[in-house]
Amino acid sequence: MNPLKKLAGQTVIYGVSTILGRLLNYLLVPFYTDVFQPGEYGVVTDFYAYVAFFNVLYLFGLETTYFRLAGKTPSEQAKAFNQVQTLVILNAILITSVLVFFATPICELLQYPGQERFIYWLAAVMMIDAIVAIPFARLRLQGKSRRFALTKLFNIAVNISLNLIFILWLPAICADGCGDWFLVNFQSGNDPWVGYVFLSNLIANALFLLLLGDVLLQFRPVIAADRLKFMLSYAIPIMFLGLAGVTNEMLSRAMLKYRLPENFYEGLSSLGALGVFGACYKLSVFMTLAIQAFKYAAEPFFFSKAADRDSPELFAKVMHGFVIFTAMLMMAVIVNIGPIGTLFLRSEIYRTGLDVVPWLLLGGLFLGIYYNLSVWFKLTDRTQYGAYISGAGAVITIALNWLLIPAYGYMASALITAGSYFVMCWLSYSFGQRYFRVPYQTVKGLVYIFTIFLVSLALYYQPWVTGFWLRLVLNNTVWLLALLTVLRIENVSLKGLLRMKP
Repeated sequence: MNPLKKLAGQTVIYGVSTILGRLLNYLLVPFYTDVFQPGEYGVVTDFYAYVAFFNVLYLFGLETTYFRLAGKTPSEQAKAFNQVQTLVILNAILITSVLVFFATPICELLQYPGQERFIYWLAAVMMIDAIVAIPFARLRLQGKSRRFALTKLFNIAVNISLNLIFILWLPAICADGCGDWFLVNFQSGNDPWVGYVFLSNLIANALFLLLLGDVLLQFRPVIAADRLKFMLSYAIPIMFLGLAGVTNEMLSRAMLKYRLPENFYEGLSSLGALGVFGACYKLSVFMTLAIQAFKYAAEPFFFSKAADRDSPELFAKVMHGFVIFTAMLMMAVIVNIGPIGTLFLRSEIYRTGLDVVPWLLLGGLFLGIYYNLSVWFKLTDRTQYGAYISGAGAVITIALNWLLIPAYGYMASALITAGSYFVMCWLSYSFGQRYFRVPYQTVKGLVYIFTIFLVSLALYYQPWVTGFWLRLVLNNTVWLLALLTVLRIENVSLKGLLRMKP
């Protein structure tokens, strides 16, 4: 099979399931923004920002290390699975023990005294995520994309159901005096129902252990002394790369709580502004979905094609197709932000932050390009460069957010996100062409990205056409014309594109 079609086919399966799963999960956003005040939703956003950091520590860069070590034969893959999974489990036990032991001072540091149960639940969530990460990676390596997708979807469906049960149904029971046991054992503090978001996540994640039981039962713990040095030298820079990436994505949210002056936004506390920014950030989920689906399929694909003589040309084609697709996706979301925001952000106060979405989408696009570019240091075992590059992006994010949030609020965070990811792309491209030259269509790709982004902004901010339906028709007509123009330039017909089978 044509390798590009195989990659496209895998991406479609991951993409459909990821999109469907996220859309199901995204149903919780209008639910949360309807039942929680911005300050309460800010608690959820705040905790999950820290969870993103710790998820990287839990996995320790070992998922990519597994793909690097796993050969093409079943015996080689089983050996790599046992070696990597052993390190993941030991690391997960260590970090979970530390979090549980220091739960009280952590809560005091984060300004959530008396909420230790949040730490316990989220530590268990992250431990399970780490334990099942390599089994999921094994499914990807074996091409079992359908099972991967269905398992993820089941988890999301359970999580949504539990959120509805705990936050809608349970309060009604407690109001009738029948739920005192739940109140005594699971509630405390000013935002008692917020904790059920975390508890739902924990119960849903626990089911992963059952759904992946056959894969987990194949695990045989082993400490590979002969490979340990290489594994750690490869994985540790990947971990720092991940930490820096999460810093770029999440730290702006965490810093808003501390750096944004009170009453910067009328009627909103700093925690309330964090809730607004967190809700609007989720509207960039469409770009995140595309990148995640591509990453699921592309990582094992890149490693499997690394030794091929024509791999640089193949990787360049993959990049160019990715740029075109994500640029058109970015435009589709930007020109429809109004209707999308009204649909998903039920309370008007949350829609006051919609101007950040175009810049977050642009940042997400550059992050996806960076994932494409990162193939050079993963294949040449120079993962330390990934840590350096992502570290540079993290420094930019931290320094500029610290300086600019007090003056420009969460708009500064959105602009900095796009800028830091662009810098990371430039650095990765510059170093990568020295060690693993790939003939990317760089100028053409940048012209596509910035032209499409500027046209999208013009449509988003234009003041002349104000009627809802007229504006909707105008924006999407321009989007369709832009798509046809790009296809014409690329000498691809729309009819041929629709008939193409992955």
